[in-house]
Formats: sequence, structure tokens, C-alpha cells
Amino acid sequence: MCGFAGFLTGGALAADAARAQATAMADAIRHRGPDDGGVWLDAPAGLALAHRRLAIVDLSAAGHQPMASASGRWVIAFNGEIYNHLSLRAELGSAAPAWRGHSDTETLLAAFEHWGVHDTLRRCVGMFALALWDKHARALYLARDRFGEKPLYYGWVAGAGAALRGGDDSGSGSSGSSGNGGPAGSDAGAVFAFGSELKALRALPGFGNAVCRQALAQYLRLQYVPAPRSIHQGLYKLEPGCVLTLQGAPPPAAPAQPLRPGQAHGSVTLARWWNPAAMVDAGAAQPLRSEQAAVQALHDALDEAVRLQSLADVPLGAFLSGGVDSSTIVALMQQQARAEGRPPVQTFTIGFDEPAFDESPHARAVAQHLGTQHHEMRVTAADARALIPALPQMYDEPFADSSQIPTHLVCRAARQRVTVALSGDAGDELFGGYNRYFWGPRVWDKVAWLPYPARQALGAAVAALPLPAWDALGGPAGVNRLGDKAHKMAARLGRVRSLDDLYRSLVSEWPDPAALVPGLAGAGGEPPTLLDDALPCALAGADADARARMIWWDSQTYLPDDILCKVDRAAMACSLETRVPFLDHRVAELAWRLPMALKIRGGTGKWALRQLLYRHVPPALIERPKAGFGIPVGVWLRGPLREWAEDLLAEPRLRRQGWLDPAPVRAAWAEHLSGRRDWTSRLWGVLMFQAWVAQA
Repeated sequence: MCGFAGFLTGGALAADAARAQATAMADAIRHRGPDDGGVWLDAPAGLALAHRRLAIVDLSAAGHQPMASASGRWVIAFNGEIYNHLSLRAELGSAAPAWRGHSDTETLLAAFEHWGVHDTLRRCVGMFALALWDKHARALYLARDRFGEKPLYYGWVAGAGAALRGGDDSGSGSSGSSGNGGPAGSDAGAVFAFGSELKALRALPGFGNAVCRQALAQYLRLQYVPAPRSIHQGLYKLEPGCVLTLQGAPPPAAPAQPLRPGQAHGSVTLARWWNPAAMVDAGAAQPLRSEQAAVQALHDALDEAVRLQSLADVPLGAFLSGGVDSSTIVALMQQQARAEGRPPVQTFTIGFDEPAFDESPHARAVAQHLGTQHHEMRVTAADARALIPALPQMYDEPFADSSQIPTHLVCRAARQRVTVALSGDAGDELFGGYNRYFWGPRVWDKVAWLPYPARQALGAAVAALPLPAWDALGGPAGVNRLGDKAHKMAARLGRVRSLDDLYRSLVSEWPDPAALVPGLAGAGGEPPTLLDDALPCALAGADADARARMIWWDSQTYLPDDILCKVDRAAMACSLETRVPFLDHRVAELAWRLPMALKIRGGTGKWALRQLLYRHVPPALIERPKAGFGIPVGVWLRGPLREWAEDLLAEPRLRRQGWLDPAPVRAAWAEHLSGRRDWTSRLWGVLMFQAWVAQA
């Protein structure tokens, strides 16, 4: 795991200034690669590449980056792992160069030289983001893995051109505050730049990219900034499975809206090298209907993914929560370790002093059954709260999944003993694990027969009953805060017209961000997201299962932009590489071959995956209500975090900044403090934005 950054000006560079700035970009992400660093320039072409290395495979100097191919034509800066790179070397055969070492970076360069860019990417099994320079064609390629495990930002940094070219560029300076997708007007001083994290781009001189109001609206709805936008005007996330090609001089300014696959902006083109919709349609065309065959195929594919991802030249372990996903990964790792005579797998979990949020006893029980070398770190509420000031810097842009806190803490614990950790992420998105997949359809089935006006009336009737009355009804049934839950559902019933609408409502925290972000209408309004893209053919028909659409949407949005982002930043902040066996694309392809009955059965998700796990772990150690990796943020906001939150949410401060309308924010804050409503998620989103603004 590493980090890289760079820029392309289209004109000759002042070499000393360019090298210094490229070094500064790399230093900004040193945490991603503390073991080594380097800078490479093609000064006449205006290109600089910088790299920071976390050495995982081939720890010698033969793995140093940026790395040139044997012919000298190709130069790469690469972040990630190509798990099948030894197979690719064998496949290259006599076309391979005389190998200098055994790094996957060197393998990639030889493959690009022999097969070309797109064909090589399709042959790779791995997680990666990379910048590849073709010296002969003066073409830059930026590529990202199939599911977005590794991050990659690109765009136009306002005001940086003059310093990098060693001259004065007219028009350099602020990007303006138009609030649309790109800088206001043409900025001749802008420079095309890219990097693993936004902080690398912010290290360029004269950085002046303002907040994008459209991205802010999307963030307030979803609690993360969805690709292809970033929080800054003119800077974007490369979508998973895509490659950006820039041949010749870059355009002088960003496009008005982010590019989508198949679009171009001057010399910049964006294309898919891997199509997830085709994967879904292919899976639907070849379903695995036999339960026994499906479970065995899943075992074989996941076992191979775990085997490949357990290869490293440094200490390796795994996260273990005691849930289905992490327990399955650890069970396969431990089985392989025993078969090969290796020491037990090292597993890691954290225990909280808040019993309702403490999963460590479950993890401990699974670890004891499997015989892993288990490590458990106890964390106090004060430990967790102490991390909050570091979150804006860690995540670079507003990010409001509060499980970011325990995720970083468990990464920090693991890094004390290992450099690589496997995780169980993506099991929910691939195999139907989230409660909304079975809870949402059950609710909808009970009200769908009502005409829309009747559903609106029902919602109004539910909301008319005061919260204390609902809470009194819920008390005898053991349902806490029934009033808050009932009022939130009532609001949804008044808005949705279909189960698809209900899904969108469930993933929206602030349902109307346009009313929260002043000036959004003038900036173009709240833009569409990938949720609005065309569905795969197999999911678009009238008889298609709505639950499959939910799984698809989560895999395209929530998985890369929330879950994978959360884990990448939390882990790389302490120089830990994480790997996700469920995202071996062959496992994902198999998941889309499973009929819904093999995913969700009897009100429980991940049926096939559970059958695989029960070969190794008794159901009694696993079966319990699904719980998130959470912390009691809502309670803390009424207690030890109240002063911190009040400062960030103060009405004069909100009005002075001008990003958020104080009225709805203050109303939610007052209701939360009173205990009448639980607005934890909404408020955490606002607070993370405000904390980020304070540090930006």
C-alpha cells in the first residue's frame, strides 16, 4: 500500500521548482508510505510523479517508485496490490524482460508494455490506483480498481501553474465561489493534478479551490461525498473501474460538471475498463440454483481470494468482530495456515467500556473456537472522543460515518503487530446483509396497497400522535424511543411512492439538502448521483427484485464512497494496509449468480455465506441481531461533546460562513438536546462539515 501524486502542466517545467512541489505533495501523504519515497520528472512534457512507499512485497530497492519499464517507455506510480502478478509473469513468458526484482509494480509495467493499458487492467486481480506515463506518446493514464478500494483524485488546482512553470501565468488565483462542479471561469494558472488523497493536491502552491455547493448538498443527504465529485470545485474522484486518459496539453480549466464514462473534455477522456452492469447481467443469465453447488462454489472462490490476499513479505493478520463476514475470512485464513503448517492467524478487535457497543466477547469466542492468536484492545469513551479532532485531517473532506472512530482505533491496534490486515468488508453489499434489504420490503408490503394520498394521510396521523404517547406504547413492548422511530417512518410514508423511493429515503439523512444549502439553486441545484444511472438490464424489468436493486445501488455508492473510503483512510493514517477478499472480482461475479433466495431467507441475510461459515464455526457463536460498528455519539452530543458541538453549530458562526442555513440546523440541535428526537446522524454530518471547514 502506498500513496502517489503528480501534475501535468502541458508546458516545460522549471525542474527544481517542480521537484520541490512534487516532493511536498508526497510528503503530505507520507503516512501512506513511510518506508521510501521518490520523484520522477519529464520536465519538457510538464509531468511530475511523486510516490510514497509502504513496502509489502519485495522490500528491496527493486520495488522503488516511481518505476520505469525495462524499455524506458513507461513510468508508473502505483498504490495497491496485484494479487495474481506471479501468474501474469508466467503468462508473459518470453515477452517478459529480465526481472530486476519480484514486485507487482514491475510486473504491471511489463504487462502494460506487452498487452496495453486496458487489456492489462482486465487481467489483474487486485486493488489499485495508478498513474502511468507513456513517454513516447506523451499520454497520462489514471486508473482505479473495479470496486474503488484505493482512492484517486484528479482535477484542476487553481493558481498553481505559475510556480510550477517558473513564470507568470495570467489569470492565476482563486477559483471563485460559483458553487458549480468546476472553477468559475477560465483560470490560466490552473494545473492538472492528481493524488491518492486531497491533501496532496492542497500542497500545491496557491491552492484556491472553493467548496462545491452541489457536493455539499450530496454530502448532507448521504453523509459522504459521492463520486465523481469531491468537496472542492474542479477536483473529482475517478470512478471505480475507470481509466482517464490525457494526451497532449491538459485543458486550461475544469469542466463545468464532472466527466462520466464515455465523455471527454478537450484532451481528457474517461472510459470504463470494467463494466459492473455487465457482471450483473451475466450473473442473472447463469444462476446457481442448487444450494449445495452454490455454497461450494462460494467456498472455492473465497478460499482462493483469501489465499492470494494472504501473500506478503511482512506480518499479516485480520480484523475479527465475531460477525458473519469477518469470521468467515478468519476461518478460511486459519484453515489455510493449519494446512500449510504456519503459525495461527493473528486477529484483532477492540472492546468498548460501553456494553451496548462492545462486540469483543463475540470476537473472543470465535477466536477461541478457531484457535487464532487473538489480540483485544480495550477502549474507553474518552479514548474514542479524543480522536474526533483528528478526523477532518484524516478524511480530507467531510465524512460522517461515525464508525470511522472505532475503525481507526482497531487499525491502530493491529498496526502494533502487523503491516497488513484482511477485513470482512463488502459481505453485506454482495450477499444481502443490511437490515433495509428485508425490513424495507416488509414495511412496504403493509402499506403499498394504500393509494398515495392515503399513505400521506397515514403518515400525518402517525406524526400527529406526540412522541411521549408513542414512547408509552413502546415501553411495555421493550421498544426504546418508539416515538422517534414512528415519526421518522411517518415522514417517509408521506414522501415515497415505491419501494425504490423508500430505499432512497432510508439512505438520505437530510431529505431536502436544497433547503439547507444557501445559494444551491444558483449553483445548479442538487445534482444526480450514481443512484440515478441506468440500471443493469437484469434489474430494470418490471419483475426484477427490488432487493437486488438495493444491493446494486449500495455496491455502486455506499460501498466505495463510505465503507471503503472509511477503512482506507482509517488504516493508512497509521500506515496499515487492508485487504478485502470479498472484493476479488470473481467472488463478486459469483455473488451475482446467486438467486435472492440464497442471499435472503427467513428475514435473515447472507444465507449462503452463513452455510459456508457454519462448516467452521457453530451457529450459536454467530447468530444474533445485526449491529453496526458503532459508538454512542448521540449520547455524547448531549453530554461531553455538547460544548464542542455548540461552538460549531452557533448561529452567528453558521451565518458568517454562509454554507448552511442556521434555522434547520439549530432546530435539529434543540430537538436532539431535549431528548424528544434522535438526530444523531443528521447532526454528525453537519458537525463533521463544520469541523472540516475549521481546518481546511
